[in-house]
Amino acid sequence: MIMGKKKRRCRFCKNKIDEIDYKDTSLLKGFINERGKILGARITRLCSSHQRRLAQAIKRAREIALLPYEIK
Repeated sequence: MIMGKKKRRCRFCKNKIDEIDYKDTSLLKGFINERGKILGARITRLCSSHQRRLAQAIKRAREIALLPYEIK
């Protein structure tokens, strides 16, 4: 019997979350590294649509100074 790979599901798809709020900094901080860069989809295991929405929310939070652009 051949076992297939276990399909990894996007965290937001699994919990049926459509909107990623840019004001939820505690959630967004989990998707940036210690230097302040946005983590890639392979690391975060998000689907492409949620990865785009996440990146957009992080960039919007940076613009209004909720998140830093760079951590030194």
